[in-house]
Amino acid sequence: MSLRPSLLSVVALVFASALSPQLQAAPPNVVLILSDDQAWGDYGFMGHPEIQTPHLDKLAAESLTFQRGYVPDSLCRPSLTTIVTGRYPHQHGIVGNDPPPPADLVGAAKRKIVQDPRYLEIRNRYIEHIDDETTLADFLHDNLGYISHQSGKWWEGHYSRGGFTHGMTHGDRTKGGRHGDDGLKIGRTGMKPVFDFIDTAVEEEKPFFVYYAPFLPHTPHNPPARLLNKYKDKTPHLPIAKYWAMCEWFDETCGQLLDHLDKKNLGDDTIVLYVCDNGWINEENASRYAPRSKRSQYDGGTRTPIMIRWRNHVEPKMDTTHLASSIDLVPTALAAVGIDIPKDLPGINLLDSKAVADRKAIFGEILEHDIQHMTDPVASLRFRWVIEGDWKCIVPHPGREPDAKTELFNITKDPHEKNDLAADMPEKVAQLTKRINQWWKVD
Repeated sequence: MSLRPSLLSVVALVFASALSPQLQAAPPNVVLILSDDQAWGDYGFMGHPEIQTPHLDKLAAESLTFQRGYVPDSLCRPSLTTIVTGRYPHQHGIVGNDPPPPADLVGAAKRKIVQDPRYLEIRNRYIEHIDDETTLADFLHDNLGYISHQSGKWWEGHYSRGGFTHGMTHGDRTKGGRHGDDGLKIGRTGMKPVFDFIDTAVEEEKPFFVYYAPFLPHTPHNPPARLLNKYKDKTPHLPIAKYWAMCEWFDETCGQLLDHLDKKNLGDDTIVLYVCDNGWINEENASRYAPRSKRSQYDGGTRTPIMIRWRNHVEPKMDTTHLASSIDLVPTALAAVGIDIPKDLPGINLLDSKAVADRKAIFGEILEHDIQHMTDPVASLRFRWVIEGDWKCIVPHPGREPDAKTELFNITKDPHEKNDLAADMPEKVAQLTKRINQWWKVD
């Protein structure tokens, strides 16, 4: 009888030791870095001849980096919501930056609209879209007990509405809460709130998720003089020099964040994800975006590098061939930390090489800046697009773009989309239009 407990204990110990790596290992931390208004080529590792981004270059070299990455929409609010939910704008319903005004104020000056108390009620009701979504912060907290921190650009009210346990954005529309408020200070005025959160997570022995979305290189383009002076002689256009300096300023803050992880011995235990919310091409004579960039249906607005770094787990590779989308970031993160990917998420796990190789096409939708209808995404739709292999097809929606034509580009030979081949290749246009309709058919 005295041997039986001892034997059971040995069996239990052997069983536990066989499973211990899975049961006892802490899940990796997750850090999501988001650039704001930056062109897909405006990095050292993407070949820009002047802009210096040494910290992001190093991150790219240590990551599985997709140079052919995309966001579905070239406008920040729908794009950011897609990044944190893994769902297209027409699925999560956030299809523009600002909701429609009261009917009697349609066409009125923006200042008059925002001062109308009825509009505050409309804006607060539109934020309720996020309450119906499960975000990456929700998934991580509810399944594995992560704590999470929001900083930077955030449109959806108080940070807690996105599932974050900690954050900077209060979201009070009566106190300047539109798209980030206090959160927009991050990076420009230092990194202390993020560093303090990371230190708290370490002290509490909790896995953590950091959403770092600084208002960089976004306007206002007011870089430190030490950075602007580096670029003034590299271009005759001061606005462009300012934008280039902003890109380096953003890079510096990313370096500070990544260095803090390493100083805390967290670098090897943290998955770092990188994406830009939408593109930007700077005008020569003003700090504003040029055509065919932000808000457009072209790669200048939708293309971005996408990176995944997880040291000792993900082999670094510069992928110049395969397509990636911001809809893939949530399923990729969930798979990496061991959470089952919901079947209704449209993206793929970018760490699954077979899924990446098998993917045939990616899709997107271009929407109006101002939301046209509170619940109908088609009312805001301007264009749908698909990329399949070398080919990109852009199909206008007649409801908002009645005079636009369908366009076709060989996106690998013509990355700046200068040569429209639609008239010469009607069969290819028909094939890709069919693909778009299979993805999302609209009237």
